Formats: sequence, structure tokens, C-alpha cells
Amino acid sequence: MKHPFNARAPAFDADAINATIQRALASAGLGTTAGPMREVTDTIRRALGGSNHGLPGHGLDGESVIDVVARVIPAVDEPVARREPQLSIGEAQHPTGRFETHAFSNDAGQRSYKVYVPSAQPEGPRAMIVMLHGCTQSADDFATGTQMNRLADKHGFLVVYPEQNPQANPSKCWNWFNPQDQQRGTGEPSLIAGITRKVADTHGADVHRIFVAGLSAGAAMAVVLGETYPELFSGVGAHSGLPYGSAHDIPSALATMKGGRSGTRGPMNTPVAAATPSKKALQAVPTIVFHGDRDHTVQQANGTRILQQVLDAHGAQAMAGTWRTDTQTGITPGGQRFSRTVHADINGRSPIESWTVHGAGHAWSGGHASGSYTNAKGPDASAEMVRFFMALPRSGSV
Repeated sequence: MKHPFNARAPAFDADAINATIQRALASAGLGTTAGPMREVTDTIRRALGGSNHGLPGHGLDGESVIDVVARVIPAVDEPVARREPQLSIGEAQHPTGRFETHAFSNDAGQRSYKVYVPSAQPEGPRAMIVMLHGCTQSADDFATGTQMNRLADKHGFLVVYPEQNPQANPSKCWNWFNPQDQQRGTGEPSLIAGITRKVADTHGADVHRIFVAGLSAGAAMAVVLGETYPELFSGVGAHSGLPYGSAHDIPSALATMKGGRSGTRGPMNTPVAAATPSKKALQAVPTIVFHGDRDHTVQQANGTRILQQVLDAHGAQAMAGTWRTDTQTGITPGGQRFSRTVHADINGRSPIESWTVHGAGHAWSGGHASGSYTNAKGPDASAEMVRFFMALPRSGSV
């Protein structure tokens, strides 16, 4: 049966979708009237437009919900009078480069994307970071919230923002949970890889310094891309994301987000349906992970599992042996506590880094308040990802 989340966005029947989801959850042994799945079903109900037929309401912390309508962020190339206010005094100036809009298509479909080209030209080929937004977000919203274009002006790299088509997912989530979107050469990985190659070729980017990062569903897809296109992406940044192969459909995705795993026991000790066991990540791609330990949309256990997948892949491929870990704790000027752990191999290289933002929910750490789903008090995830990426040795090729 074709799942309603893949229907065309302008003409969906919320009541029918709600009923179908309820039946799917019930068939997976997941109750919707109590326990963790009550929050999930209420989130879906809100995202679908307010119908509560068959889905009981339940109060949620707004900071923890991403599947709602995001604020509209005007495109950067619109007249200045229509833009959001610029950064406050003491912060960096508004990005000064070009923000271009393009489209790419292949056998898997078509996706729009935006490219930020800094005004300053570095001496050599530019590095490039592909940024994947979360559910309900847009390229402009994500660029505004993460302030990655400001960092691009400072360091001279290109930034690419692929944008999910609402016809592919009405909530504009990347379909990281679909089997066809977890494989090389098919689905959304092929589209994003195609966009990446096209931009790299057009702008003469450094093919040994192309990275991908994302938030939530975008982070889950970034992890997929690191596994399916390791020769293209030299590093992965996963903020509030999920491990590779941790779901294969909507019910297993919802269970995974709440901290469960496909093929394990769910609420009331009922089994979570799984056609196949979770996949194993095999590619040793350098990765930096950010996650809030009070994230109720995507539980922190998922960030821990991403980290373990990466450690296992590096250990198996590079014979890393025992990892040396160094954990530091701190507090930002805004009062946000955090922990940072660096994992070094026997050769002294540090290809894995993880950050826990204590007390934080489902939001981009250190993001600007003019974008959606940001935690302005947290450590600057954008700056830390850029630092991590740029310190990596040049490796891989398109």
C-alpha cells in the first residue's frame, strides 16, 4: 500500500491519513492512547492540520516539536525591506555573497536547491558544505537559523541547501526511513549526491573537502549519505539525528525517534514490527554529532547510536584498536551546559567528535533566533562543525 505521507501535498485528507497512521501503529503493536506513542500521534495530528479524529490530544513542549509549521523566512535574494532584521550589534554582518536558486533532476525526481557563494575568493578551490534542513523547514529558514552563510563568508567555502519537495513528503521531511532512500543510486540519496556533484563541478570546488550536515530528518539523511557516498563526502555532521538503517517504514521510524529500535520490544512490552534487522554502517567517514539530552522528538539515544556506528566502522576498517577519549565540559555565556568528547585513534587522528547539550531540546545549538528550531544559548554547532570539517585531512574524491 502506498503510504499517505508520500501523497501529493495540496490534496491530502487529514482524517484519512490519521486513521491510516492509527491502524499502522496498532498493527505494529504501538498504542496511541497512553505512553510514549501518545506524544508522537499528537505531533502527527498537529502536523496534518488539526483534525483529531482517532488521535487523542496531549500537551507537548513546543521546543521539542519540529513537525509543525515553521515561520516563513524571506529568501535572501529578496529586497532588503522584506527580510528579517539583520543580526544584532556585536554580531557579524549579514552575509555579503550570492544566494542562488537552482533545480536538479534525475530518475528519482527533481529537487530545488540554493547555493551560497561567498564574495571573497580563496587562493585555491573552495571547500563545500551541504546543509540538509529538518521537517517543515526551507533552505532560507535553515540558512537563517544556522548562520552557515556567515561562516562561509569568513572561511570562503560554498554552502549548498537542497530542499525537500512537499510532494515527496507533505511535512518536507527527508525520507530517511524508506528503504529506497537508504541506498546508493536510488531515491533521495541519488538526488542530493547529484546536486552535490553538479555544484562542485560548476564552481570548481575542492573535491577532497566536501561535507554534509543536517538537523533531525536532515541529519538522518546526512548519515545515510556518508554511508552510501563515502567517496563524495569527506565528513558528516549530525545534529539531533538518527543512525543509519534504524527504520524501514513510518511505524519503525516513530519508534526509533522515541528511543526504540526496529525489531525490539515497544510500549507495554509489545513487539515493534521489523521486516529486516537494522543495517550496519560500514563506511569509516569522519563524523561530528550534536544532540540535546532533553530532546523529546528524537531521543538522545539515537545520537549515541550514530556515534557507536561510526566508532565500529572506523575500528573495523582502520584497525583503530582502543580509542583514546577526551571529554571536556563547559558552559556558554548564555548559561548552557555542554560536554564535548573527542575520539582519537592509535595514530593520534581525531575523526570522531560528539557534543551533548545538557537540558536542550530539539533545536540547532547556537542557532540564530530569526530561524526556526534554534537554541541561541547553546554552543555554536555551525562553527564547531566547520572547525571539525576544515581540520580533517584532505581525502576522498568525486
